Order: sequence, then structure tokens, then C-alpha cells
Amino acid sequence: MAVKKIRKIGDPVLRERSKEVELIDRRILQLVEDMIDTVSDGSVLGMGLSACQIGVLKRVIVVNLDNKYETFINPEIEVLDGEKISDEEGCLSIYSIKTTVERPKKIILRAKNLNDEKIELEAEGTVARIFLHEIDHLNGILFIDHLKPRDRKEFLSKITGEIIL
Repeated sequence: MAVKKIRKIGDPVLRERSKEVELIDRRILQLVEDMIDTVSDGSVLGMGLSACQIGVLKRVIVVNLDNKYETFINPEIEVLDGEKISDEEGCLSIYSIKTTVERPKKIILRAKNLNDEKIELEAEGTVARIFLHEIDHLNGILFIDHLKPRDRKEFLSKITGEIIL
């Protein structure tokens, strides 16, 4: 059991693209265990976590589904329709500040599980948002990148405590 330090905004690892997992071996299993320990730690309690948030550039996410963390290896998203919804979103890597973000309403997720089996599931609303958020991390994208420039500057000023021009 290992609770890892969650990387925060400004850490360059959060802006890098994660690499595909070629083999689900002991190191990947340990990574997943560390990720679940970290995201379910009493001081954190997140809905999901990507490996890069603990400094590992592998395409692995864990997501809380029905009060259990599930693992998705090399996840890919297909947006099902053009409908989008706006809702409040936050991130463990961006402290506790939340803001409204627009995202696709309905998706299909394709990935592998820890048994190296292909899985596919349809998600919408909050669950789709969580998958989209975590997979963005794997591509070096933060949820604030979806904001309009003015809204992003305002959001970032809340973090720094000063106006960003």
C-alpha cells in the first residue's frame, strides 16, 4: 500500500502525453494499487485518477464506478453525438477550485482491464465527464484548457491570488 504525492498544476509531467501500456505486468499492477490507494486516501477522495497525476507517464486510469475503483488500460473515447452539457468540474491536480466546463454528454469508452481483456462501455453525464477528464490527463490536457481564454485567466487568478494578464 502506497499513497503517492499528487502532482499539481505547474508540474511539467501533467502536460506530457502518456505512453501506451505494452504489457500488464507486476509494475502495472503495483501502479494501479498505488493509484487506488492514493485516490481513495481519506484526505483526497477523488472520483478518478490518471497515472500521470502521480508522475507515471503510462496510459492507465482508475475511476470510481458504483463505489469501487475500476481500472482502464490504454483507454480511448468515442463521442456518440454532438450534444454537450455544462457542469462543475474540479481536479486533484488543481487544488480544490472548481469551475463549469462543457463536455460531450455521451461517450463510448474502449480499454483493457487488468486481465488484458478488451472492454467497452457506454457512459453519459457525470460518468462520461469523469472518463473524459482522466483521459485528457493522459494526453497532457487539463480541464482548464476547455475554458474560454478569459474564463481561464480568471480561474488561474484564483489559484495564484493575482490577476494573470
